[in-house]
Amino acid sequence: MNDSAWYVEIEGKKWRRGLTTGTCAAAAAKAALIALIQQTPLKSVEINTPAGLNLHLPVAECRVGPYGASCGVVKQAGDDPDITHGVRIIADVSWSGGGGVEIEGGEGVGRVTKPGLQVAVGEAAINPVPRAMIRQALEACLPAGRGVKVVIRVPQGEKLAARTLNSALGICGGISILGTTGFVEPMSEEAFKYALLPQIDVALATGRETLVFTPGKIGQRIAGRYEIPAAAVVLTSNFIGFMLNEAARRGVRKILIFGHSGKIVKVAGGIFHTHSRMADGRMEIIAAHAAAMGASAQVVETLLACVTTEAAVPILEAAGLRGVFQRLAGRASQRAEQFVHHRARIGTVMISLQGEIIGLDQNAREIGGEEGWQLK
Repeated sequence: MNDSAWYVEIEGKKWRRGLTTGTCAAAAAKAALIALIQQTPLKSVEINTPAGLNLHLPVAECRVGPYGASCGVVKQAGDDPDITHGVRIIADVSWSGGGGVEIEGGEGVGRVTKPGLQVAVGEAAINPVPRAMIRQALEACLPAGRGVKVVIRVPQGEKLAARTLNSALGICGGISILGTTGFVEPMSEEAFKYALLPQIDVALATGRETLVFTPGKIGQRIAGRYEIPAAAVVLTSNFIGFMLNEAARRGVRKILIFGHSGKIVKVAGGIFHTHSRMADGRMEIIAAHAAAMGASAQVVETLLACVTTEAAVPILEAAGLRGVFQRLAGRASQRAEQFVHHRARIGTVMISLQGEIIGLDQNAREIGGEEGWQLK
């Protein structure tokens, strides 16, 4: 990877990308396995990222024994204000009795205790993409017929976790090992907000009159399943309110908010900057609307104890209250239209992590019908 690939330009300024904890864990694990095989400490290691770029990373520490090896890679956050910058991600690799790769979390890596996350209850908080990166990196080096166990450790992880939302999400004992592309994009909030705007201008320039706003990759990935053209989809990140206002100012008169319920529920509560550090009343909003539809006090208490909107779905279904998400979709559209002073007609679609529509209001049905999209 050449030096220029480490940078992204925003408003004429270069910002340095960082590494995800997942990339560091995979690199440390690969270095440890190679060191174990060769019985020689490594000073650097090459790792492939989901973005398709190969990285040569320094190995900060490496200890080798006849049955196991341990390597550490230092997390670099680039120009992102990441609390894990400078933290050492360590992988302990040892031979196992069976074949394949066994992945576990050790000191400073959190453990999932509540349902609704991408990792099952009881598992180490190592997300699916980092797990796949670790497995692929090791399988590429693993001798035929051999198996290894890898334990990922973050010595400072438990202390750092106190500065995250992990405890609120039911992740105990440390940080999460995260990442989807292998890189952390630099986050200057104002610069990032304005870097999102060209998406609107490009969509309008191609003749699009109806835009689909989604806060993240889940909505972007799933939209095509409902025959929503990619050219109409605009990523808003956490800045839904900012993007709605800018679209209305540009004359957009029909907008569909389409995305995972975890973000869209906040809009139903009048929260238009959806980052958790700004506001997080998801469960309170769901519980309030469930109560308005007749939920018992016990159901309301159970909803308030959930850590994700995904976890709320089966509770509402069991109580015969699946319509809560329909109601919330309608409220999100109402709030959004008020936010832009009724300069645009706005519909809302809430989806699950699997891409199932769980909330759809009348505006969304009408807008989807006018565009020929399969929203049901």
